[in-house]
Amino acid sequence: MSWFESLILGLVQGLTEFLPISSSAHLRLTAAFAGWHDPGAAFTAITQIGTETAVLIYFRKDIANILSAWFRSLTDKSMRSDHDAQMGWLVIVGSIPIGVLGITLKDQIEGPFRDLRLIATTLIVMGLVLGFADRLAARDEVGGKHRAIRERKNLKDLSVKDGLIFGICQAMALIPGVSRSGATISGGLLMGYTRESAARYSFLLAIPAVLASGAYELKDAGEGHVSWGPTIFATIVAFVVGYAVIAWFMKFITTKSFMPFVYYRVALGIALFVLVGTDTLSPHAGESGD
Repeated sequence: MSWFESLILGLVQGLTEFLPISSSAHLRLTAAFAGWHDPGAAFTAITQIGTETAVLIYFRKDIANILSAWFRSLTDKSMRSDHDAQMGWLVIVGSIPIGVLGITLKDQIEGPFRDLRLIATTLIVMGLVLGFADRLAARDEVGGKHRAIRERKNLKDLSVKDGLIFGICQAMALIPGVSRSGATISGGLLMGYTRESAARYSFLLAIPAVLASGAYELKDAGEGHVSWGPTIFATIVAFVVGYAVIAWFMKFITTKSFMPFVYYRVALGIALFVLVGTDTLSPHAGESGD
């Protein structure tokens, strides 16, 4: 991998990680369209450490409060009813599905799941799910002629059951094209949470999963055509761009809907099917031996 490739892929990772459009799919597609080798699951996981570092900094106060309360709750029973302490446990519970499936499906994640036809399918299907969930949220927020405005849940209403459902949604993002934020936010909206609450928990829930995945894949960095230098450079670029994107996105969702992302996902998925169907692009473009 050249330094130019790592720059572009780092930019793509930073721009797409927090938006509900799938960063792993865009890294895969960027390489395929440019005629580069697929950067692979290890490169993707490691560069996500950069964007996740942006989450740690952006939500540093929330994270510090959660960690402090959670550790104190281990020895102080009175702290176990504290919201921040409960959030610590809920993040742990929500991280279980992706941890189990990530290890179980490792070979599929690095192989069959990177087929461009599957990515096109997940882009469209999950885009439609996000659109449906967003419309439900909008209907509750504005009401209607025969419907009263319905108050949506926030993170203080988060239960173990809901946390586990969020976690299952996050685990779906092991398939490129699903989108970690898109799946968890959709799940949250369908369960009746506000856009901001669903997004905030989505980002907090991603921290242990992404950091653990990146650390696990460190052993494979530098193998094949991807070397350590470009990987670290792409991770730094992803951090800088990712921080700017998350700050913008958290403001965006307080007043705007997710429909622009829905239209983009569906259009990209259809375009990808057309390119593969007309043999303009191989479904395995960029893979070794292609």
